[in-house]
Amino acid sequence: MRRLLVRDIQSVVRVSARFACHNNQSIASTCLRKRSFHHFPRCQVVKPYLLADIGEGITECQIMSWSVKPGDRVQQFEQVCEVQSDKASVEITSRYDGIIKKLHYDVDDMAIVGQPLLDIEIDNIVDEEQPEILLGAERERDGPPEDPQPPQQIPSLPKQPAILTPAVRHMVKSLGLDVSKIQGTGKDGRILKEDVQRHSSTASSLPVTSTIPTPKDSPDDRSVCLTATEKQMFKVMTSSLSIPHFLYTHPVDLTSLNSLRQKINSVLPTLPEFSQSTPKLTSLPFIMKALSQAFLTTPKLNSHLYTDNDTSKLLIKASHNFGIAVDTPQGLLVPVVRDVQNHSVTSLATEINRLSKLAKEGKLQVANFKDATFIISNIGSIGGGVVKPIIVSPMVGILGVGRAQDRLVSEKDLEGEDRFVKREEVVLSWSADHRILDGATVARCAEIVTRHLENFEAFSAIFK
Repeated sequence: MRRLLVRDIQSVVRVSARFACHNNQSIASTCLRKRSFHHFPRCQVVKPYLLADIGEGITECQIMSWSVKPGDRVQQFEQVCEVQSDKASVEITSRYDGIIKKLHYDVDDMAIVGQPLLDIEIDNIVDEEQPEILLGAERERDGPPEDPQPPQQIPSLPKQPAILTPAVRHMVKSLGLDVSKIQGTGKDGRILKEDVQRHSSTASSLPVTSTIPTPKDSPDDRSVCLTATEKQMFKVMTSSLSIPHFLYTHPVDLTSLNSLRQKINSVLPTLPEFSQSTPKLTSLPFIMKALSQAFLTTPKLNSHLYTDNDTSKLLIKASHNFGIAVDTPQGLLVPVVRDVQNHSVTSLATEINRLSKLAKEGKLQVANFKDATFIISNIGSIGGGVVKPIIVSPMVGILGVGRAQDRLVSEKDLEGEDRFVKREEVVLSWSADHRILDGATVARCAEIVTRHLENFEAFSAIFK
């Protein structure tokens, strides 16, 4: 009896143990299923980084320099490259944290807006609705990764690319110098214009053996690609061929104005309200101020003409925003001085100096070229007298300023006798859109400008 009771108790214990083990396995299996339902493996996604639109009407940009190379890890908002449009240079930054996999362009290539600029590998979460994942997904389906290769010796880092602005880069190319041999003295080793000039003078002082050229040494013709600035000029000037130009020229006596200008330049440094950085006055701000005053009488010259099939509309602009042509290493640039009617002559000189400096350094932004209502080309700062400037649509006029020259002019003295006196004259050349402006309108505006410039001291009371 006692043996039977012990056997029964052992059977109950064994059954209870089996039931507990089965129950624990079921609970563990359920927990694993729940856990795997909420878990998504991580992998790397290679995304094409598109070149975004950096300004109205810009469809392509020139790659000036890369700040990264394949294999580099970048952070969000870190600079990846610098591009140069037809008007300004722009720094492109990363929108992601990741690793650079491929650069689609070399330096000096033209990058197309809306097309991939580079490929970047970023972290992402994989689920069933992400079939576009390029790396990592197949790896997890195919099983564990292969044994890693034994570590290799890390090569020494390559020399970092030279740091220089587009203007200095253009100077290096025009002089035919090797940028890797130029020692930069700017911040972080940046190559300055003075560094290029110093290296060029040192290289030119080395002895060069001269040889008599033979027919084999004669230079061959070579094909040169247009720069971004030249391409834009080609497009704009081709469009201007459809505008019927009316040319009007006249001389202006700047003798008294130059005398007044020299007096002001000698006094400005002593005035407390003007800083030492205030530039010396040239004739250009006086011409701009006189032109703005003349537009109050002849406002049609400060307008935009819009043509659409058989309809035309003339929009007279309230603000006098004058574009000023600036000769730069990249080519001709035309930044805009805004609201000339609200400026004084000295403030105009300061703004002209600021924009000219930015243009020559390649630092102008897209906003610096917008909303011009009239253009002044001071070609006389280089040379020339009478010019025929080309109108840029939708504007209806442009003014070319020639070089000031001394002239002998016959005048009568107090006794009525003729005598020759020296006068400093400049020729102003106007081009006007003959579809909307007639000769009389342009001549009246030119005469008002002449009176103001030849009697500026008398008219200064009406100027701001």
